[in-house]
Amino acid sequence: MRIFLAPMDGLTDDIMRHLLTRVGGIDVCVTEFVRVTNTLLPKKVFYRACPELLNSGKTQSGVPVRLQLLGSDPVCLAENAALAASLGAPAIDLNFGCPAKTVNKSNGGAVLLTNPENLYRIVTSVKAALKDRTPLTAKMRLGYEDKSLALDCAAAIEAAGADELIVHARTKTEGYRPPAYWDWIARIREVVNLPVVANGEIWNIQDYLRCKQQSECSDVMIGRGLISNPNLAKQCKLIIDGEQYQPLVWPEIVGLLTEFFNLTLEKMGEKHATGRIKQWLRYLSREFPEAEAFFLMIRQDKTPQLINDKLRRCQESVV
Repeated sequence: MRIFLAPMDGLTDDIMRHLLTRVGGIDVCVTEFVRVTNTLLPKKVFYRACPELLNSGKTQSGVPVRLQLLGSDPVCLAENAALAASLGAPAIDLNFGCPAKTVNKSNGGAVLLTNPENLYRIVTSVKAALKDRTPLTAKMRLGYEDKSLALDCAAAIEAAGADELIVHARTKTEGYRPPAYWDWIARIREVVNLPVVANGEIWNIQDYLRCKQQSECSDVMIGRGLISNPNLAKQCKLIIDGEQYQPLVWPEIVGLLTEFFNLTLEKMGEKHATGRIKQWLRYLSREFPEAEAFFLMIRQDKTPQLINDKLRRCQESVV
């Protein structure tokens, strides 16, 4: 069984991937999507989305990072996939699930699920360009407005040659609202033979176990649940093995936050770094009450010095 870290735009960048895979339990990462329109992108775009290409396509902890492409033009996607593969991407993933309005208006992401034939053309084209040298995977939702084409879309992706399918168990219109319809993933598994990975609404060990049971999948992909609890993947692995686990405690979270903030500051600058740490604290507050208190403490802070001072005081107070 494997646990994947889900691609989440503006959230699971290389810094977050580095920290979460170091905590442990994650077997595969997927990058935030690289948007492909009508041109062959320069190499720097792929290196920016996936700096791990400079480390044999793996995080510093040795976890492989698949590079995700988003677009609708079969030829352009194929050309860019071939380039990404030549740069060392361990696998290419195609985004057929993004629910963002701006993406869907540009005929990308989940809107492609309204036409299984388009999915077939895209996957066929990309698969041919990769020449079986690099695995090709796809991530889809259960549909756009409804689930009526879910089985047809999955069958089209398989028939076109994809090596693996990740299914987010909601439609575009259902967004991220609970519940996730894991039983639909089991229905998809009945019509395809390729490996299927279950995704959606896994926040804790109980969700993980229910998802595996209802989806009939051994592999799962977790997104927001891992951002809220960085130790969730490791906990799931240990519980399956019948072992005891120790949850992360707040002092360890403060250490991760401090490293995350300074790495983000170095890479993105003050404005983005202060925004990103506040974003992560909002997710962490789901599992750690101290995160909510710390968020309120720095909510008005806009300078790195103020935030680092408070992080340092926080660490000193819990040592």
